Amino acid sequence: MRGPVHVKILDGGLGTTLETNHGVKFSEATPLWSSHLLLTDQRTLLECQSSFAAAGAEIITTATYQVSIDGFRNTKTENWPSGVSLPNIGQFLEDAVLVAKMAAEESAGEVALSLGPYGATMIPSAEYTGRYDEDPLQAMTDKLYEWHNERFNLYAKVPGLLSGVSYIAFETIPRFDEILAIRRLLATRLMDFPVWISILFPGDDDKMPDGTSVEDAIASMISIEFGIFAPQFIGINCTRASKIGRLVRKFTKTVEGLVAMGAASGWPGLVLCPDGTREGEKYNTGTKEWETSGEGSGQEINSDTWEHQLASVVKEASTSGHWKLILVGGCCRTRPENIAKLHRVLEVEE
Repeated sequence: MRGPVHVKILDGGLGTTLETNHGVKFSEATPLWSSHLLLTDQRTLLECQSSFAAAGAEIITTATYQVSIDGFRNTKTENWPSGVSLPNIGQFLEDAVLVAKMAAEESAGEVALSLGPYGATMIPSAEYTGRYDEDPLQAMTDKLYEWHNERFNLYAKVPGLLSGVSYIAFETIPRFDEILAIRRLLATRLMDFPVWISILFPGDDDKMPDGTSVEDAIASMISIEFGIFAPQFIGINCTRASKIGRLVRKFTKTVEGLVAMGAASGWPGLVLCPDGTREGEKYNTGTKEWETSGEGSGQEINSDTWEHQLASVVKEASTSGHWKLILVGGCCRTRPENIAKLHRVLEVEE
């Protein structure tokens, strides 16, 4: 199966695996979500991330998805009763990379620095809705660029931190203007790094949370209209596995058209990280619970279905002969057990 295009296996849902497999509880009192363990329990964090490596993940993402200055400031622990001030944040970001590297060593793997959207740091989180401020497009793009640039500075100021990662992952981006803001960051700060931007399609249609179509989303990610520097990978995460096949076909067709017209400089790699949720199950940002909306069966997806479904999509995308590299893993509710099964299916069908 890994003939025309090489495939690498990513890890799964860190925060949800900490909850289901390790008994960790998150709430509004832990605004850093999985990053909270950088302050309180790095041993459990390492155990969780190592379990993904042991399951076959070749790339481990850091526990930094919901990192923000405000998130650290609002996190109160026994050792940090007043929160973590800006000058002290760097040590925890360094630890995040070190823990991920220690976990990745179990599979001689690589590390991806996980950077979530602005909405992931809001309370309640808004990466599933894309509801930020209601400024005009350009004004909001400027605001989001400044926010992402300020957060990136947290990592850039830690000596040697960026040299310890193989990829920089902008994950779960819900808005067109936020993609443009990240494109600007690529041109000013990240032109020398392998970067991916993955977007989500949480509804029943094939649109991003802000209503952006697949075609417009891909143009915003790779079209030269929006800058010379484009991400090396584009992809999908935080989306039902049952939707991935048709979305990837749209991705392939759209990129093919942009390249043929000279509107994109070439084919990127592809990132696929669908959820491991039940059909009809969605995350309620208010209750912080996964709820069944009544759509679909409401039954747990058969463990064989998820990995075979995803492997089939990878096979189709791989044999198209266009994508430079395919990175495949899972998002919310995807545990090491799922990654292990995906690894076995990909190896059998190789």
